Formats: sequence, structure tokens, C-alpha cells
Amino acid sequence: MTPPASALADRYLPELEETLRENVLGFWFPRCIDDEGGFLTSYDREGDFAGNDHKQVVTQARMAWLAARLVREGYGSEYRDVADHGFAFLVGELWDDDNGGFVWEVGRDGTVVKPNKHLYGQAFGLYALSEYHRATGDERAAAHAHELVDLLDRNAKDDDHGGYVEYFTPAWEPITEGRTYLDAIEPDWSPKESAEDVLDPTLKLMNTHLHLLEGFTAYYRAFGTERGRRRLHELLDVLTTTVVRTELGACTDKYTPEWHPKTDDEAFRIVSYGHDLENVWLTMEAADALGLAVDPFTDLYETLWEYAIEYGYDDDHGGFYFYGGFGEPARFRVKAWWVQAECLTSAIRMYEHTGDRTYLDVFTETYEFLDRHQIDREHGEWHAGVDDDLEPVGRKGAVYKAAYHNGRALLESMATLRRL
Repeated sequence: MTPPASALADRYLPELEETLRENVLGFWFPRCIDDEGGFLTSYDREGDFAGNDHKQVVTQARMAWLAARLVREGYGSEYRDVADHGFAFLVGELWDDDNGGFVWEVGRDGTVVKPNKHLYGQAFGLYALSEYHRATGDERAAAHAHELVDLLDRNAKDDDHGGYVEYFTPAWEPITEGRTYLDAIEPDWSPKESAEDVLDPTLKLMNTHLHLLEGFTAYYRAFGTERGRRRLHELLDVLTTTVVRTELGACTDKYTPEWHPKTDDEAFRIVSYGHDLENVWLTMEAADALGLAVDPFTDLYETLWEYAIEYGYDDDHGGFYFYGGFGEPARFRVKAWWVQAECLTSAIRMYEHTGDRTYLDVFTETYEFLDRHQIDREHGEWHAGVDDDLEPVGRKGAVYKAAYHNGRALLESMATLRRL
């Protein structure tokens, strides 16, 4: 029997709130705030600084976004100071004053280390600028957000094939040879794919376009422009049709510029359960921002969930593994913190949308797994991964690991429980 909504809220809201405030925010703030600007994100398992003081646009933008979201959610004036601090570094040090847009990485003092521009980084920059404007009304953020959208339209929008070209020089010239900066998009324990063209700069990635969708959803909510509406609508189409392999019942990540799936290479014949289920709730958000009904996507959402549960879910302990080959059980069986976070959000959103108890069970079992094995109540934060022997692996903070995935998941899950 499904518990009433009031019982769900009574059971989980206090725990989620405490985990957010004490475990996640309590770990990162003020520890990560750098007096030289921006955020330091390199920490070992006990929370001690782990030595990398470079600042990369993705993680800097994610932390600025979180602080701004906390301001908008009413978590206290101290987060306005954090949001201002993060915004200042984004536009003061990571923004390219000569060519526009965000460089990829700078040193602690703001010296540019990696000057090229990848749309994965621009997407998170847009996400942070838009949220900061929503939280504060700061017109400087609006001006940078509109300029960034102009730059993407002029230089990266692929009007012939749809979507976006992804990798550019500092002057926005497309890079067609070599490898991109997306070299290690997870912590150091994550697998590296072996195909030589895994980082071919001409490829289009579901992952990049998923985060462009996220950025444009925030942009459209903040500014409501007609161009924002058109761009978001196209990205919603890409994420609900183009990247879905209907015969498989799951999504794939790598595509030619013409959107032909790169499934002929064995290294690309994998399903990322976390990205598929993140796609579910982020496209719900995009549809809601556009004023569209979500019901036409229900069959797609249920199909993606059925696949992820069948092949990627741990029935014994709860939680989702990292990825697996087509139509086979998970091959890489570490449970990454971000996968659990995105699946937690997606599960409670699917329960809200469908009323199907299956999704509520996944939500509760995944949270119980996190509570027992991944949330570190002693040192703070979540372990980057938990292996198949239920042992933690990885660091607490890294180039891509900060408070964005789990902080957002807790905020979104609490918001959904309140609506329920």
C-alpha cells in the first residue's frame, strides 16, 4: 500500500534537509571559498585540501549556480555573499574579454591555463548566469547571459543538422583535429574509454546537449525571450527523440555532426544509466518552462526507466551502477555519487508524474543505500563512489566533484515531496 503524501514528507523531508545543511553545505562552505577568488574543489576523503588549485569553468559555474539557488530558496544571506563571490570570479577571470564566452580553466590567480572553449563549459556558465540573475536581479548577469547566447548562435549553432558544434579555439574557430578538454569527466577512479576517437572534437555528445538543455531552461525561465524559447524547444526535441535508440530502449552519447549514432564502435555501445534518468527529469523541467504537457513523453520516460532498472539497478542494496553494454547487466559496477543523485531526483519526479509505486520504491531504496554507504556522516560530503564490495572509492572533491549534483538532488527531492 502506497503511503500518503503526508507520511512521505514526514519521513524524508527532515532527513533530506539535514543532509543538505549539515553534510553537503556544511562540508563545502566556507571550506571551498578561496580568498583569491572562486572556489577550491580538491579535497581528499577526510576533507583535507588535495593539492589541485586550478579552477575549471564547469565546477566554478556549478558552485555559483548552487549558491544562487540557495539564495532563491531562502537559505540565508550568507549564500548571497557566496553567490556574489562565485559570479565575480566567473565574469572576472573565466570570461574571455577579447572574444567572449568562458575559457576552460585558469590557475588559482586567474592565469589562463586552458583557453579553448567547449560547449559543455558554456552550458554551465549560462546555467549559473541565469540562476544568479533570477536570485539577485543583477543586470550584469543578464548582459553576460544574452551575450553568451549571441555567441553560441553565431559560432556554434548548427543550422544544417541541428544542435551545436562543441569545441572551439579562444577566437571561436571550430577545432576539428586532436582531442578535446573532456578528458576525464569523472574522478580519477572512473574508467577511460579506449577508442582513439572517443574525444574526436567533431562529435556531438548527448551529455553536452543535455547540459545545454539545462542551461537554456534556466535562461528561458529567467528572461523569457523568443530566441530562448526556440533554442530550448529544439534541445527538448534532441533529448527526447534524436539521442534515444528506440530499438534498445535507452540513449547513447556519441554522434557524428549529422547525428548518426556512433554505435559501430564497441567503446560507444554503452548506456549511462545516470544520464538517461537525469534526462528524464531535466526534459520534464524544460517542458514545464515551455508550458508544454509532459504526458506525451510518459512512454519514453517509462521505457528509459525500465531499461535502467533491468540492467543498472542493484536489487540487493539499492542504487544504480555506472554503465553497461547494450542489453546486458552493468559492466562498470561502481556507484558514482552523481548517478545516485540524479536517479534520486528522477525517481521522485516519476512517482509524482505517474503515481507508480515502483518509482517511490527506487527513491526510498536509493536514499537508504546512500544513507548506509555513500553519505559520510563523519567527515562530511558523499563518497565519490562505492564499489561492488560496498567500499568507498575516490575523493570528496575533484575537478568535477563539488556540491552541484547532490546539493541539487536534495533541493529537488524536497521540493517534489512538498508538492506531493
